[in-house]
Amino acid sequence: MVQLYNLHPFGSQQVVPCKLEPERFCGGGRDALFVAAGCKVEAFAVAGQELCQPRCAFSTLGRVLRLAYSEAGDYLVAIEEKNKATFLRAYVNWRSKRTENSRVCIRMIGHNVEGAFSKAFRDQMYIIEMPLSEVPLCISCCPVKGDLLVGCTNKLVLFSLKYQIINEEFSLLDFERSLIIHIDNITPVEISFCVGYVAVMSDLEVLILKLEPGPKNGERVHHNPHKTNNRMRRTEEGISNEISQLESDDFVICQKPLELLGEKSEQSGLSVTLESTGLADEKRKYSHFQHLLYRRFAPDISSYVLSDDIKLHSLQLLPIYQTGSLTSDGKNLSQEKELLSLFCFFSLPHVGYLYMVVKSVELMSVYQYPEKSQQAVLTPQFLHVITSNNLQCFTVRCSAAAAREEDPYMDTTLKACPPVSMDVCALRIQLFIGLKAICHFKNHIILLTKADPEAIPERRQSPKRLLSRKDTSVKIKIPPVAEAGWNLYIVNTISPVQLYKEMIDYSNTYKTVKTQSCIHLLSEAHLLVRAALMDASQLEPGEKAELLEAFKESCGHLGDCYSRLDSQHSHLTLPYYKMSGLSMAEVLARMDWTVEDGLQKYERGLIFYINHSLYENLDEELSEMKLVCGFILEPRLLIQQRKGQIVPTELALHLKETQPGLLVASVLGLQKNNKIGIEEADSFFKVLCAKDEDTTPQLLVDFWEAQLVACLPDVVLQELFFKLTSQYIWRLSKRQPPDTTPLRTSEDLINACSHYGLIYPWVHILISSDSLADKNYTEDLSKLQSLICGPSFDIASIIPFLEPLSEDTIAGLSVHVLCRTRLKEYEQCIDILLERCPEAVIPYANHELKEENRTLWWKKLLPELCQRIKCGGEKYQLYLSSLKETLSIVAVELELKDFMNVLPEDGTAAFFLPYLLYCSRKKSLT
Repeated sequence: MVQLYNLHPFGSQQVVPCKLEPERFCGGGRDALFVAAGCKVEAFAVAGQELCQPRCAFSTLGRVLRLAYSEAGDYLVAIEEKNKATFLRAYVNWRSKRTENSRVCIRMIGHNVEGAFSKAFRDQMYIIEMPLSEVPLCISCCPVKGDLLVGCTNKLVLFSLKYQIINEEFSLLDFERSLIIHIDNITPVEISFCVGYVAVMSDLEVLILKLEPGPKNGERVHHNPHKTNNRMRRTEEGISNEISQLESDDFVICQKPLELLGEKSEQSGLSVTLESTGLADEKRKYSHFQHLLYRRFAPDISSYVLSDDIKLHSLQLLPIYQTGSLTSDGKNLSQEKELLSLFCFFSLPHVGYLYMVVKSVELMSVYQYPEKSQQAVLTPQFLHVITSNNLQCFTVRCSAAAAREEDPYMDTTLKACPPVSMDVCALRIQLFIGLKAICHFKNHIILLTKADPEAIPERRQSPKRLLSRKDTSVKIKIPPVAEAGWNLYIVNTISPVQLYKEMIDYSNTYKTVKTQSCIHLLSEAHLLVRAALMDASQLEPGEKAELLEAFKESCGHLGDCYSRLDSQHSHLTLPYYKMSGLSMAEVLARMDWTVEDGLQKYERGLIFYINHSLYENLDEELSEMKLVCGFILEPRLLIQQRKGQIVPTELALHLKETQPGLLVASVLGLQKNNKIGIEEADSFFKVLCAKDEDTTPQLLVDFWEAQLVACLPDVVLQELFFKLTSQYIWRLSKRQPPDTTPLRTSEDLINACSHYGLIYPWVHILISSDSLADKNYTEDLSKLQSLICGPSFDIASIIPFLEPLSEDTIAGLSVHVLCRTRLKEYEQCIDILLERCPEAVIPYANHELKEENRTLWWKKLLPELCQRIKCGGEKYQLYLSSLKETLSIVAVELELKDFMNVLPEDGTAAFFLPYLLYCSRKKSLT
C-alpha cells in the first residue's frame, strides 16, 4: 500500500463561470482555459490567483467530442459531430476573437491564401478544416513542434504544422498531412504524440513507437511491415478465426497479459506500416520507426465485471526539457525546447504505470490506488488521480530520472539524487463529491464535478465483447441534457517552495527516529524542488532564487540524515553535503551531538564525509576549532574501544598522515573535556603510530608539547616536564632524529607557552662554537634548553637523568652548564666555560653575575683570567680579551682603593694603568 502523508499540495479554488454544463475542457497555454458545451467553446482568462474571467466564445460546427490545445502555434483543435458526421477543425488566432459575433474565416488545409485576403486572416480568428477518409477518434498535439496526430480505426494520421509566408511581416499557420501510420487490428481510444514519439492505447493495449527521419543506413524506404510481424499477424489471424468459431454464450476467450520492451516489442503481433503523404519539405518526413513498448492486459472475468471496470485510461507522454539552448549564432537567447527525457503514463482503474522511454525503456513506478480511478494527469512534480469522490496527489520520479540523463556526474562522490526506484507516496487525498474529469495546465488543476441524482442502471455487456479487437471500436457517449448540480473548478496548486517547507516541517516528526522515514520524506522534498527547477518556464519572477536556496537546504538535510547511518547508503553523506554548499566547519556546527539511550547518533556516514573532504583538500578555509569541537562531541570519530583496548579509527589514521595538527588538537580537546584520560591518550598515539611501549613517537611528543601550551588544569606539570625532557635527552644522547617532522619549533613553543623560556644569550654563543654540531637534533636541544630556562622547571629533578648526555659534546655541555647555573653553581660554571669555551665567559657573566652574585666578577672571574694569561697557550688571546672586558666592569663597580686590592701584585703596571685612571676619574665624570 502506498504511504500517505497528510500534506497540502492544493491551495485556493474557484468556480469557472460556465453557462452550460461542460462536455470537454482543456488548458490553453499559460493563461487560458477552454470549455466546450453544446455547439460552443468558451475561453476563460486564468492568471495566477485572480478570478477566472470570460475571455471570448466561438461557435463550433457541432457537439465537441475531443478537444486539445497546442502551445506551439497557439491553436485549438477539436473533433466535432453534426448529423452523425464527424469533423476535424483547428481554431487559429483565437485571441483576436473579440465578441461571439465577430467574423470568422474558414479555409481548407493546404489552401493558399491570396495576398488580398491576408489582412482578414491576420486580424481575426480563422478555422482550418482537415477532411479525413476515416472517422477521427482521438487527437494529440506535439508540445514542441505543434504537429497534430489524429487517431482513426487501424491508422494514425500526422498533420505537420507549417506556415504559409504571405509577406515579410506575416505568415499564416497551416497544416500538411505528412504521414499515415497503419496499425492493423487496433482501434485507438487515446493517443499521445511528442517529438516523434507515438503512444497508442486501446481498451487493453498500449503501443509506443519512435518515428525517425531519413532512410535507415542509407537504404531506400520500404513500407512493408517486418517479417516477424507478418508471421505473428498470420498466426494471430488464425487464432482470431478459431475464436470466431468458438465464440458463444458458453465460452470466454482471452489473451494472456504481455509486456515487451525495446526491440522485443516487435513481437507484439501488431503490424505497423508507414505511408508518406507529404508533398514538400522532404527532410521532415518520417521514414522509419522503432518499437519501444508493447503492453497488453487481460480482463478480470472472475466476477463477470462490466467493461468499464477493466479499460485503460489517461494515456500521456510527459516531456522534460533542457532550456536555454544556443541559437545558430551562438547567443543564449533562445528558449527553444530540447527534449531531455520522456515518460509515458497509462492506467487501469486500480493501478497506474509510469515508464521512462527515451534512452532506454524502463518501468519506473507502479501506483496502487486505494479506490477505483476515473482519470489521471501526470506533471513533472505529481500524478493527480480522481476517483468518484477524491482528488489524489501522488509523487513521481520523473525529476530523478531526468537528473541522471542530464548530469554525467550524478551518483558519484560529487552529486547525488534520490533513486528512481524509491517508493512513491500519496501527499494528499482531497474530498471532492462527484468528480467526472480532470485536466492540468501551469499551476492549475481543472475539475468537473457532478452530483448524480440517481444511479441509472446500464445494460451489462457480455465479457466476451471485451476480448476481441474487432469489437473495440470507440463509441462516443452522448452526454445527457445539462442538469443542475455540476461545477467546473480551478484548483490552484501551492508554490513548490511553500510545499517544500511544509514537507521539511513534517519530516521533523521523524528526525529523532533512526529509520528511513525521514530520508524518504526529505527525498520527496528534494525531488519536488528539482522538478520545479527543471520546469523553469513555469516559475514566477524571483521564484528560481528561492528554489535554488531550497535545493541547497534540502541537500544539507539529506546529508544530516545520511551522516547518522551506518549502512550501504551512508556514503551519500558526501555528495549531498557538497551540493549543499556548506563548508566542513558549517557541517559540524549544525550537528546535534547529543547522545540518546547511550547510543551515538553519528556513524559511518559522517566519518566517510570528513575523511573524503580532508583527503580531497577542498579549496575552503577550514576552521580547525569547529572541527575539534565536532570530535570532542563525537569521540568515536577518532577513538574506539575494543575489548578494553584503545583502537584508532580509519579517520584518525588518515588525519595522522594528512592533518596531524588537527588530530593532536582534537585529542587535546578530548582530554580537556574528560573524554579521554592521560594514559589513554598516550596509548592512543602509540597504537596509532604502531610503536611499542618503550618507544615514543614524535606525534606523542607533539601532544605533550600541546598539553603544556594549553595549560590543562588536571595535568601535573612536573610529570609532563619529565616526559618531555626524558625524550629530548634520549634522542640527543642517541643522536636519534624524530620519526616525523615536529609540529612546533622551539621558537613556536617559546612564543606560545610561558613554560618554555627564552634561551639565554650565552647559550647561543656556546652552541655556535661547535661547527660540527648535528643539525638533525638541534630542535630537540633548543626545546630542552628552553624548558630549563623556563620559570616552572624543577632543575633538581632532571639532574639524575642527565648522565646519558655527555659533557664531551657542546650540546651536552650547554645543558649541564644551564642546570648548574639554575642551581646557582656559578663558580663551577665559570671554570667549565673558561676551559671549554672562553668566548662565552663574558656573555655568561653579563647575564648571570648580577646583584648579589656581582662580586664574582672580581673574586672569581678576574683572578682566574689573570692566572690563565700567565700560563699562556693557544687560548691566550681569548683570555686576554675577556680580561679587558672584566677590568672594564670591575673599574666601574669598585672604588679605586678596592680596585687596586683586587689587581694581581705581579701584574704589569702599564697594562692596568688605563683602568686605574678611569676608576679614579669616574666620580668627577659623574
